[in-house]
Amino acid sequence: MATSTSPSPSLSFSSSSSVFFPSSKPLFFSLKTRFAKPPKFSLLSIKSELATLPIFDFSGEKVGETVLNLKTAPPDTARAVVHRGVVTHLRNRRRGTASTLTRGEVRGGGRKPYSQKKTGRARRGSNRTPLRRGGGVIFGPKPKDWSIKMNKKEKRLALSTAIASAASAGSSIVVEEFGDKFTQPKTKEFIAAMSRWGLDPKIRFLKLQNHEKRR
Repeated sequence: MATSTSPSPSLSFSSSSSVFFPSSKPLFFSLKTRFAKPPKFSLLSIKSELATLPIFDFSGEKVGETVLNLKTAPPDTARAVVHRGVVTHLRNRRRGTASTLTRGEVRGGGRKPYSQKKTGRARRGSNRTPLRRGGGVIFGPKPKDWSIKMNKKEKRLALSTAIASAASAGSSIVVEEFGDKFTQPKTKEFIAAMSRWGLDPKIRFLKLQNHEKRR
């Protein structure tokens, strides 16, 4: 989901700076950062406020701060908007392929197993009755479409509100442009750079190409 971002007047770093955000289950997902105990995602912790993020250079030195200026939901509706975004995301991820066979779909069972009368046993019309082993399933799951719709603007608002709330918890940083710092494209060098920034390899990485507001 794309988010609408607009730069703060105090931004002084390059237009292609890289921003690290914590992820939080299930929509925006928890990670280990430079803090001992990273904040866990909870709808109770959703806040609608501006977040101040530290800016680090490639060597891991702090060179300044910036304000994450995102369009967020009002404080009284922020939690509800993010909740709808989480529910929509989870439901749209469901495949809905769970399926069972009814007594009419199970192979076999066409012949009456024994006579209706004279046996003293309960009446039985098929060996595939749900009451017997190997029979069908009563009211079992069938393929279903669980997806629901959410307005594009509301979806973007939910994502930006969750990102801003996670950033305000103090577990996100901004890193200046470092594309020309690597001698060769190796994962080992990037992991070493992340260790200098105090980041765990399992994070969410967001690169901003520009700070112009996208519509």
